[in-house]
Amino acid sequence: MAAMRTTTVLLLLAVFIHDVGGQKALSLDEKVRNLQESLYKKPVMNLNMDRWKTYVRTAPRNYSMIVMFTALSAGVNCPICRPAYDEFHIVANSFRYAYPELKSLYFALVDYEEASNIFQQMNLNTAPVLYHFPAKGGRKKSDQMDFQRHGIDAEAIAKFVQDRTDVQVRVLRPPNYAAPAVVILLAMLVLGLLYMRRNNLEFLYNRTSWGLICLCIVFAFMSGQMWNHIRGPPFVMTNPKTRETTFVHSSSQFQLVSETYLVAVLYAAVTAGVILMNDAVDGKGDPSKRRIMAFVGLGMVVIFFSLLLSVFRSKYQGYPYSFLFH
Repeated sequence: MAAMRTTTVLLLLAVFIHDVGGQKALSLDEKVRNLQESLYKKPVMNLNMDRWKTYVRTAPRNYSMIVMFTALSAGVNCPICRPAYDEFHIVANSFRYAYPELKSLYFALVDYEEASNIFQQMNLNTAPVLYHFPAKGGRKKSDQMDFQRHGIDAEAIAKFVQDRTDVQVRVLRPPNYAAPAVVILLAMLVLGLLYMRRNNLEFLYNRTSWGLICLCIVFAFMSGQMWNHIRGPPFVMTNPKTRETTFVHSSSQFQLVSETYLVAVLYAAVTAGVILMNDAVDGKGDPSKRRIMAFVGLGMVVIFFSLLLSVFRSKYQGYPYSFLFH
């Protein structure tokens, strides 16, 4: 009986060793076929440890991988991760639309909650991070995208992909119907107000009201509010390492909502200073008050225009000009 048990255990062990040893790594054709099937279903492949080892870390490979490491869980304090992923997904979807049969480039995602061990393997303690894994050779420093310098918008990601893989991706954004709907509702509101006051339309000839409306529109467009509606950037950005909150983005290719409000206020302050100086010269009244108005207006123009130059210098590194502030 003991001999029979020993024989049975040895047979089971032999079968197990045979099965483990018989598991072969996927061939290159099988990898490409699986990646193509995944691409047909969705533009971005979600990677766990097995897929990471199979499609990214294990040879042979004749294709490049663009992999975003991010943390999309609501429990992780990463306000920029979701906008960055949305822009990354737009690039991947645009690539799938333009090159469905290219078979030399694929997009993938590593989420911290689903594959934290991959973050540890890559020695990553921040997110989001975008890496290019070339088909041949090791990764270089330039294979990591610098979000702080270039921004997280889809156009910047597409340029990074083109620089690293020579594949030009034309960004195709999904249509946004919110803006036309808002315009239609606003037009209906204005028409309704005009109809209700159809017997008293003298306010339409008030030049001051029309001037204020035009200035508000100019400030909104000059500060980048339309860009906010199109791209949907975060209000502020928090550095995951230092926990410092940034109100002005350091890249000229990206901006924050708080930054556009700041720029609009600065433009409005400069405009108010010019109006004060103009009224001081053309107005009537006590000369001393008009002189005070002129100096106040001049001070507002000098101070707030200097602040505008400082914001511009912080976004365009190497800009040589400044006034009062650096």
